[in-house]
Amino acid sequence: MRLLRDGGSAAALASVGADDVKEHMTVDLTLELVIIPVSDVDRAKDFYTQTLGFKLEVDGQANRGGRIVQVTPPGSACSIGFGTGLALDSGPLVTAAPGSQRGLHLAVSDLVAARDELIARGVQVGGILHVSDGEWQAGPDPERSSYMSFAEFSDPDGNLWLLQEVRRDGE
Repeated sequence: MRLLRDGGSAAALASVGADDVKEHMTVDLTLELVIIPVSDVDRAKDFYTQTLGFKLEVDGQANRGGRIVQVTPPGSACSIGFGTGLALDSGPLVTAAPGSQRGLHLAVSDLVAARDELIARGVQVGGILHVSDGEWQAGPDPERSSYMSFAEFSDPDGNLWLLQEVRRDGE
């Protein structure tokens, strides 16, 4: 971003070698939507909105014969989507089997509190684990360091999610 955001010009960008251009984008690329494979759209919609408390953004026709549901986790700028018959001109948009998505992370400032809340909402959440010296250990990171503690849960199809503690308080 240095070229245009730090006072550079489009002309300066044009004079930069191809290798440099690959390293520096001049526009923001924000992740808006991640599609996950589900077998029952209504069941998934209920789980994500009613059980997890995600905000329903869209439930409608995506393309001829297609339905898209888009939901957003509280506090997130990125949504997840799922549906039926989702396609582009080039073919189906979702080709993965329902339940095959693994490892999407939901960042939380307090992993213990987030896990407790999800359990109270009826979600089966695994125990908290943290990484110490390259090994998984039970419980949250003793220092409560960002990016080191996790707990997992799955949606009704088996798509695996991870809660990850990320502290924004300057640690």
